[in-house]
Order: sequence, then structure tokens, then C-alpha cells
Amino acid sequence: MPGNPENRLSDSCAPVYAVSGSRKFADSNVPLYLLSPDARKAATAQAVLHERCFISVQVLNEMTSVMRRKHQYTWPQVAHFLATIRSKCPVEPLTVETHDTARRLAERYQINTYDALIAAAALLAGCDTLYSEDMQHGLVLENTLHIVNPFLDST
Repeated sequence: MPGNPENRLSDSCAPVYAVSGSRKFADSNVPLYLLSPDARKAATAQAVLHERCFISVQVLNEMTSVMRRKHQYTWPQVAHFLATIRSKCPVEPLTVETHDTARRLAERYQINTYDALIAAAALLAGCDTLYSEDMQHGLVLENTLHIVNPFLDST
């Protein structure tokens, strides 16, 4: 008979990495706010990204989609913006391990699959903070990853 999954190391959604210091991860909405006409949100995004946040390939994909579909940026504009972000933020790859971890996170925490892919990448990068406007502020995933909405007081 299985025990309480929250108390079993083997049920953890992601491997635990030894990391010195705090590591931060940014959801796609953070760098996208750099493009916002809202000066306070743009400034908050800039401050968050100056912490040398990690991002993932999923974040790059989501930014590309929003910039093309919602904001009507040209492909060269998208490429320039993504190159700028990539020069400032280490990029966690999208792998089968990311997929498997995300699937387990989505099931366990009842979060959107695409949000789970970002959370999984953050866990695999050894991050302890995930800056996101889309996920529940204050939620802690796997007793490790704290969801923080940096825009709460800039609205």
C-alpha cells in the first residue's frame, strides 16, 4: 500500500540539485513586460531580469507567440528581442525530462501544462524562485520552488 506521496523522496517531480546561492527563473510574462506601455510594470520586469534570471525554451516559445500574434511584431523584431533576452538570461533546454517533470507537476498541483513546463524547467535549473504573473502567488512546488508575482504592487 503506497504511503503519503508528499513524504516519499521517490515521488519527487524533479531531481534535487545542490546549488549554492539563490537562483531565480522568469516566466514569459516578465520579459514581455519590457515591451509594455505601463512604465511601472516595465521597470519591475527590468529589475527582476537584472537578477540574472534563468528562462527556458518554453519561455522563448511563448514570447515568440505573444509578440507575433498579440503585438504584431515582425520576425526580425522578434529575433532581436529574443537575442537580447538570451544574452542576459541563461536558457534551460526543453527535454524529455522537462516534459515528464511537467506532466507530474501538472497532475500533482493542478496547474496548466504550459505553466508546468516552465515550473519544471525552473526546478531542473535548480531555481528556488519562479517569477510569474500567471501562477498562484505564494505557491510552493516540491517544497523548493516559490512562485512570486513581482507585479502585485506595480498594478
